[in-house]
Amino acid sequence: MAEDLALEEFQPGTALAAPEDGALEKTAHDLATVFDVPVNISAVLGKAHMTVAQLLKLDSGSVLELDRKVGEAIDIFVNNRLVARGEVVLVEDRLGVTMTEIIKTEDTGA
Repeated sequence: MAEDLALEEFQPGTALAAPEDGALEKTAHDLATVFDVPVNISAVLGKAHMTVAQLLKLDSGSVLELDRKVGEAIDIFVNNRLVARGEVVLVEDRLGVTMTEIIKTEDTGA
């Protein structure tokens, strides 16, 4: 399994991918212009349908039943587009998500 690196851990000369025949080698420095582009990331544990009356009855400690089972993969969205599935993990005293499957989509040509 490849080592996970945060963006700030890439050195300017680090190769991002093996170059194709005749292509120049790309480095992390080539991506510098997109490092500050904001993205919206959502990890969806599950969904529930309820009426407004049921929603208003929820209180601290209420249990909300979701449409997924314990241990089932969660969906990870970037800018409202499904990009991966993963699992909820505990990192020290915080919840996190580890990606277990990358969802590949066909290029739309846009």
